[in-house]
Amino acid sequence: MAKCISSTPLYSRYDTATRLLHWSIALFVLLTWPLGLMIGYVKQAVLPEFYILHEGIGFIVLWLMLVRVGNKLFSKKLPAEGPAILRLAAGCVHGLLYGFLIIMPVSGFLATNAHGFPLNWFGLINVWSPIGKSPDIARDLSAVHEWSAWILLVLFALHVGAVLMHHVVKKDETLYRIL
Repeated sequence: MAKCISSTPLYSRYDTATRLLHWSIALFVLLTWPLGLMIGYVKQAVLPEFYILHEGIGFIVLWLMLVRVGNKLFSKKLPAEGPAILRLAAGCVHGLLYGFLIIMPVSGFLATNAHGFPLNWFGLINVWSPIGKSPDIARDLSAVHEWSAWILLVLFALHVGAVLMHHVVKKDETLYRIL
């Protein structure tokens, strides 16, 4: 028996801007996270290139996240579904993802500045450095940046786990809302 194909989706989707921001940020984080992890293991000869890519993409993540926060404040809200406890858990994970996706690039940017290396975005634009060289502050900011990376990894795993639970176990339309 053939299925009817309708131009009207059977589920509500997030608006185009929200979906583009979600997937763009996901892509950039999935690019920059491994670059940051590898920085400690690459040869000195290629280290500057790794830093330029890691910092440049991280700076893009920061700005996209700021746009994403604005988008979240003003875009149409989809109706929440599921039991209250799962809605609460989802809200907490999303809130923490948003927070750490801002904390991480800010702490990395400031740590770089405090180490005495102002950001030159992809070698094209000098970005104003709000703090000067300060080894003590650099150490603390670097620790925040590193811990944020690991916390983000855990939050990402929880997020993907929830997606898989919805798509594979519950077989609901949650994943399609963001595609």
